[in-house]
Amino acid sequence: MMDVAPFEQLLKQTMGLDAASIGSAVVRRAVQERLAACQLPDAQAYWERLGSSAPELQELIEAVVVPETWFFRDPASFAALARLLCEDGRPPQAQTGLRLLSVPCSTGEEPYSLAMALLEAGFPESALRIDAVDISTRALAWAQRAVYGRNSFRGSDLAFRDRYFVATAGGHSLVDEVRRWVQFRHGNLLDGLMAEAELYDVIFCRNVLIYFDRATQDRAIAVLKRLLKPRGWLFVGPSETALLSDHGFVSAKLPLAFAFRKGPAAGSETKPRAARAPTVPVRTWTPVAPAPFPLAARPRLVPTPAAMPRAAAPAEAPSAIDRARRLADQGHLADAAAHCEAHLRQHGPSAGVFHLLGLVRDASGNEEDAAEQYRKALYLEPDHHEALIHLALLLRKRGDEAGAQRLQRRASRLHQGSGA
Repeated sequence: MMDVAPFEQLLKQTMGLDAASIGSAVVRRAVQERLAACQLPDAQAYWERLGSSAPELQELIEAVVVPETWFFRDPASFAALARLLCEDGRPPQAQTGLRLLSVPCSTGEEPYSLAMALLEAGFPESALRIDAVDISTRALAWAQRAVYGRNSFRGSDLAFRDRYFVATAGGHSLVDEVRRWVQFRHGNLLDGLMAEAELYDVIFCRNVLIYFDRATQDRAIAVLKRLLKPRGWLFVGPSETALLSDHGFVSAKLPLAFAFRKGPAAGSETKPRAARAPTVPVRTWTPVAPAPFPLAARPRLVPTPAAMPRAAAPAEAPSAIDRARRLADQGHLADAAAHCEAHLRQHGPSAGVFHLLGLVRDASGNEEDAAEQYRKALYLEPDHHEALIHLALLLRKRGDEAGAQRLQRRASRLHQGSGA
């Protein structure tokens, strides 16, 4: 069998990828595909090709990158965005010079969601700039084309698609009103391409740290800390929050938003202010039916946090789950947990409810019970991706690296099998 260890090490040096997070089989398959594409006789010949060809190294990177994203993933993060940007009391229309970063931006769904969210909240285009960076040139080409298929639109609340996209033979094409807010760039969070970047008010770096080993996570977080303004906000994936706390970041304490700010410097008595509502309210994001009048006059269509995508489960009661999610989003964690538990008593076991209860316990700091709820979700639904990732993080935090890597490999195989 082919020894892929040198290739795994090269990928780690180049892009930070911990092969254990996706499995050696994925790397082996990528090498075999590229070896065949180059019409080379064996792995040694391909290794020599990699050493002399930067374009071929990029092709290998493309072969192991698995884009897994969709519009308004983790809706509470986008709901929190405008509130945090307006915490100084200035309304959206008075904001100037704001800079946002999406890294890695993958195929563009995240930075475009940022643009739509801020457009709906009343921020003028002149007030901000959204930079979107990714290591994959293919993903960037897809993002700049801005035509998306069914996999990019998940959840039940897709009214924003009717407003900001035009149906075409190839999918749904994003309107220029949103596209022009975003500037795409090829780059790598871990190399010098980010060294020249200016500081950002907001950074979205979600669901990538889980693919790094601990040393690389430390490097990446150090870069993010340097790129973030002193009072800027860093958004991460739900399974990465403990990493930020370990590096001195302070949570915004907005449940399910996964937003953090840099903590005070050593020896400083200054404490980060808690996020507060702006004195001039940000426009509410209320989904309504599309209407046949000009774009600028149309009602607000950005999905609310209650529309968070959830795993299908038999005999679900959507209204009860939605109430629990809304309570969690509002910070009423005890009430949210009570709703989940009442639903389980009335309707029986449900992977989706166990996962939501795990999130609530996690946000409350009860890691032991959170892990138990994630395990229950996986018992009922072994392919529940979010439960796999969340439980992996808890195991890693407790020192069970082997268990965490096993769960991450399972989650990676699900990504590969979905064709995302």
